[in-house]
Amino acid sequence: MGIVLVTGATAGFGEACAITFASKGYDVIITGRRKERLEALSTQLTQEYGTNVLALNFDVRNESEVAQALGGIPEEWKAIDILVNNAGLAAGLSSIEEGSIDDWDAMIDTNVKGLLYVSRVVMPWMRSRTTGHIINIGSTAAKHVYAKGNVYCATKAAVDAISQGMRIDLLPYRVKVTAIHPGAAETEFSMVRFKGDEDKAKAVYQGFIPMSAQDVADIVYYVTTLPAHVCINDLVVTPLQQANAYYIDKN
Repeated sequence: MGIVLVTGATAGFGEACAITFASKGYDVIITGRRKERLEALSTQLTQEYGTNVLALNFDVRNESEVAQALGGIPEEWKAIDILVNNAGLAAGLSSIEEGSIDDWDAMIDTNVKGLLYVSRVVMPWMRSRTTGHIINIGSTAAKHVYAKGNVYCATKAAVDAISQGMRIDLLPYRVKVTAIHPGAAETEFSMVRFKGDEDKAKAVYQGFIPMSAQDVADIVYYVTTLPAHVCINDLVVTPLQQANAYYIDKN
């Protein structure tokens, strides 16, 4: 089928995407910071689907690590057909004047700079082959700012803008760029945002049926199955009980 690269593959959307593409016959490059989870996923994909897997343990926030780990992969792995820029996080929930600068740095460095670092390595390979598909995972937070979500919303708005810029840059090279903006999905997202506070994390998803990581992975896969001349540019997806980043009907 081809080769897909998924960043942030050790949990949530990234893990589900890696499994989904492997089940469809793709060879998979998976990246993540948690080495044990990465190795476990690599073993699972190989054993269950017989696919070739290249596991790269690095932090997308570190430009030199990205350049060394990703830029140094074997030549045959550079023929990447699909890049899923998934690595991202929300850290904290507070007004700007009470915000943690460490949280801001973590979100900006991962959600914006990390996406750029990875894309900068992979895009020339797609350009040289005049084919490929880049999928950037954004958020409904890119479209509507909500209280105390300021910096997280800003980083996802940046992903939206960067996706538009990529599409222009890659237009002459016939490389597709799709931004997918999920709403509420029950993954590790809230546990990370609330720094391991289970009660706060669970409360986010009470009173309605959120999406699952697999729901989003299925959508990511779907956009890659369209005819070569068709590209979904921008896709917002939410649970039925969610209208946008702010309004959720809980009962």
